Amino acid sequence: MFIKEDVYNETQTLTGLDLLHSPQSNRSMAFTTQERRNRKLRGLLPPRVRTIDEQSNNVMANFHHKNSDLEKYVYLMDVQSRNHTLFYYTLIRHLAELMPIIYTPTVGQACQEFSEVYVSGRGLYISEDDRGEIDQVLANWPEKDIRVIVVTDGERILGLGDLGANGMGIPIGKMALYTACAGIHPSYCLPVTIDVGTENPKHLNDPYYIGLQKHRTRGAAYDSLIDEFIMSVQKRFPKALIQFEDFGNQNAFRLLEKYRDQQRVFNDDIQGTAGVTLAGILSALQITGQRLSDQTILFLGAGEAGIGIGSLLASAMTDEGLSIEEARQHCWFVDSTGLVVNSRKDLAHHKLPFAHQHTFVPDLQSAIETLHPTILIGASGIPHTFTQPVVEAMTRLNDRPVIFALSNPTSKSECTAEEAYQWSKGRAIFASGSPFPPVALNDMIYTPGQANNSYIFPGVGLGIVVSGARHVTDAMFTAAARTLAKQVSDADLKEGKIYPPLSDIRAVSVAIAESVARVVYQEGLAETPMPKDLAEYIKSQMYDPK
Repeated sequence: MFIKEDVYNETQTLTGLDLLHSPQSNRSMAFTTQERRNRKLRGLLPPRVRTIDEQSNNVMANFHHKNSDLEKYVYLMDVQSRNHTLFYYTLIRHLAELMPIIYTPTVGQACQEFSEVYVSGRGLYISEDDRGEIDQVLANWPEKDIRVIVVTDGERILGLGDLGANGMGIPIGKMALYTACAGIHPSYCLPVTIDVGTENPKHLNDPYYIGLQKHRTRGAAYDSLIDEFIMSVQKRFPKALIQFEDFGNQNAFRLLEKYRDQQRVFNDDIQGTAGVTLAGILSALQITGQRLSDQTILFLGAGEAGIGIGSLLASAMTDEGLSIEEARQHCWFVDSTGLVVNSRKDLAHHKLPFAHQHTFVPDLQSAIETLHPTILIGASGIPHTFTQPVVEAMTRLNDRPVIFALSNPTSKSECTAEEAYQWSKGRAIFASGSPFPPVALNDMIYTPGQANNSYIFPGVGLGIVVSGARHVTDAMFTAAARTLAKQVSDADLKEGKIYPPLSDIRAVSVAIAESVARVVYQEGLAETPMPKDLAEYIKSQMYDPK
């Protein structure tokens, strides 16, 4: 069984303040009168007994009294550190409202100021000083059966760059979403930051910075530390899935390739972003009535996200009869130098599969006029790059231009939803990485899509963990994307919505987990037998905070 009924058995002997100080077991004022007698809580709590609904309502009332999003973030993290059940119960009930606080965009500001808002006990820090002893560091984590690890080295946090140890806010946020969106029990989740230094001058000179104040370790020394971490996880937590998060380009691709056949690993920036983007495009094509293999897709940005999306799109096109080489010819990239073409001598290895034979052009506008793309995807981390001339050119070339401005946080978005709709006169099918409010234009309300990775990675992780997949393959992400696209109703498509409502995310995650698990079984990668009713089995394993 994945979710064990006795998950809290080891804490059932806690009493008094020890019980109230255990976030896994603390239920605060929800303890009944008899429980207070039995667990030595009399006098340590106010006399009134409150239901979890009453406590959750109180949490939201306090939440709404906070003056800034960062204050709201700090408050919610405090609730999480005191009472897991109350935190996740509240998060699930108010996911659409709270997700932008515990994750993007607010988590970006929280990471920038993480040294100031730091609270202990919410994740595991492994530093270069722990070299040779990482297994002992992992052993210090109180939970001994870990199923999902989200790990970062803090080098490329969202679109904010190198935040070093302050990047811990990302694994913490992702782990919260694993539980809220896919029902993976919090006791099975471990956020990890590997601190090898930072190139951020602010942190190098900040007396309050919580990480190593040294320049980043590179090369063989870096690789050996990561290798020790991976091997230590295999030894200490043999059932764990490792999700790489916000590593720099120079490490992200090669670490994924190095370990993907050795361990349950995936990179959310490469594969998760690709999955949610493919799903959005498949939904958009239901609106336009076109096939994926008939599209010309232009990317601004050729880093982890862009190349990851292009690779998954090309793989999906092969399902429509194209060879992988033919499929890649439908995906074009513009990087900081210009159009990625095979005559360039400055291309990183990960860009080479998409370096096509074509005349070089120096910028995005020229590439649009030359290539006539049907879909424009921004993964550059540079704001305001989808200018009015860019959007107008896409609209002139397409009846319904598909425009995805995916860079996070909101301040890094290539354009806003309002700009995309106004400049296209309401014809754009738009999605962004961070949330934008609905836009009123010409007596119409346009609801932008949010290509939020939380639609994909929690369900993928659930499917992998439940089936015991030995490795993670791209086919699993393709299956997840196609399943996500099928969750968008015809009524939503008529309104231009290309993702299902976040309020349905747990049901969406079940569907994705089932599709991923079926791929695991089909590919012969499962360590557990396939249940007779896979969907019902998955539902039975999901944590429900009560």
